[in-house]
Amino acid sequence: MASSGPEEGAAEIEPASGESSHSWPAGPSVSAGPSRRPLLSSQGEEEAEADPLPAQYPSHLGAVPGRDKVALYCDRLLRGCKAEDANKAMSKYLLEKLKMKEKWLGVWKTNPELFFISSENVLIPFVGILVEVTCKPSQSTSSHLKASISVAEPFSSNIANIPRELVDNVLDELDHCVPLLEIYPVEGQDMVVFDIAQALDVVRFFYDFLWRDWDDDESCETYTALVEERIKLWCDIENGTIPAPIGQRFRKNLEKYKNMHLELIQYQSNIKEEPTAEEAVECWKKYYELVMLCGLLKIWEDLRLRAHGPLTPRILKRRRGHRDDGKAVTHIVAKTVTAEMVKDFSVETLLQHDNLNMALDSCYSGDSVVIFPGEYKAVNLSMLTEDIIIQGAGKPEEIVIVSEPTHESFVVSKAQNVKLMHLTLVQQGTVDGIVVVESGHMTFVNCILKCEGTGVCVLTGASLTITNSEITGAQGAGVELHPGSTAILEGNKIHHCNNFKTSESSQGALGGINIKVVPVPKLKMKNNHIYSNNGYGVTILQPTDQLSTTGGILEFTASGDAEEDMLSKLMHELSLEMSSNTIDDIKGLSVVNS
Repeated sequence: MASSGPEEGAAEIEPASGESSHSWPAGPSVSAGPSRRPLLSSQGEEEAEADPLPAQYPSHLGAVPGRDKVALYCDRLLRGCKAEDANKAMSKYLLEKLKMKEKWLGVWKTNPELFFISSENVLIPFVGILVEVTCKPSQSTSSHLKASISVAEPFSSNIANIPRELVDNVLDELDHCVPLLEIYPVEGQDMVVFDIAQALDVVRFFYDFLWRDWDDDESCETYTALVEERIKLWCDIENGTIPAPIGQRFRKNLEKYKNMHLELIQYQSNIKEEPTAEEAVECWKKYYELVMLCGLLKIWEDLRLRAHGPLTPRILKRRRGHRDDGKAVTHIVAKTVTAEMVKDFSVETLLQHDNLNMALDSCYSGDSVVIFPGEYKAVNLSMLTEDIIIQGAGKPEEIVIVSEPTHESFVVSKAQNVKLMHLTLVQQGTVDGIVVVESGHMTFVNCILKCEGTGVCVLTGASLTITNSEITGAQGAGVELHPGSTAILEGNKIHHCNNFKTSESSQGALGGINIKVVPVPKLKMKNNHIYSNNGYGVTILQPTDQLSTTGGILEFTASGDAEEDMLSKLMHELSLEMSSNTIDDIKGLSVVNS
């Protein structure tokens, strides 16, 4: 296997520029060769249809525990090497497998734009062709691996009417030499090919999820630790410890970064001579966009993808305070307004009809917003800065406020004292917790919170009071208390939270209530009912050097029994006050070392 050039048996890994088998740019075509045709156009009746593709060996890494992934990549493959040597380490690993078998069958999966002119009406994720792979690896450990391929018989593809002539033309243009990571061995071959399939899977995972092209700046002392953190993040996303919407946002931006990086490379390669002023400006523009996105991704990784770090849009709205005349106004929001409905309100009452957003935008501190039955949306709930009361005029089931999916936040407060009463909040499509108390104090009375992402999040220094309310459906804890926060929960029902599939080792780890202990938050619970599919009732997340625990997870039943003394000590140290709470069908308290 040669280290350069397209000769037979050459192998090349080029993941640093994003050319993996999974990630193709959405922008310009990577090939402008004359062989391309309109996507899936008819080529006449004489064209024989391709056979369906045979089954490929499935990916095995999804079932590998995180600790075993860390051992594989950090201890076995990288073994303390510098980031700049990671490509060679991956190549060496593959070469050891490839030298055991010269020829084998696989499916070549590549960018459709290599074959077809783009069409908005017909979209396919890849073009797959059954090929015979020829590998004659040398002793070189070059980081560039390509494989020599030829079309295998019977002619097979995931596109039934793809012309054989077109495939032959494209391969001729490529000198029958393609990136090795674009090839997936098919089932039914010997164990050596099975081992090659697993090795390719290992290398693809590294470049798809663990490698970043900015890693060359990392030192050898910190690089494997960085890879380990990324493996943990990937596992947290997969098992649901990080709520799905947050994980999806991270993956979307990582994919955007890869595509932007490719677009910049392609744009630069198309400049044949000295760039014009316009081309130079466009290059710099693309470069700085890439740098900005790179910085944001680094922050996300450092913050373990928490939703409430610097990447989360903050409230920028200026606080108005009270009106100059000191008067408070009541804003009426209703689908229809009758004289009977407003007869008991004062002359300062404003009728906003069905526009809750406008009512919130008009509020000063001291105002009230009264909402009559109906379903409403209001993006201004994500910018609460005034001390106001928002209350429903009726049963909470009748007054429903639904989040706006185009926004990342639903209800976010920085007010000193804001109160929501007799309402139902329905979270749909937003990423943050259904409610985020950034600072000040927030009160819920007789409300129903139907979560989709995380539950109610109380950030450092903020405080929360929830009474006679219901929290359900959170993909994590129903209530999450950050260090130094305060919460009073009384008479609530918290159920069907931690609502995602977790690994066996982390099942139920977040609980109905999740407490992060440095500095210790304060929690007072009375007459709450935590039940059904929450995992643990209360979870305390602590650094390993905090408190006098022995590591791992300490489990306490609701009645305490053998661990009663330890439970009492923990509750005292953490300022927990609990009385008359009911915990059904789940374990009571979990202390988890981070």
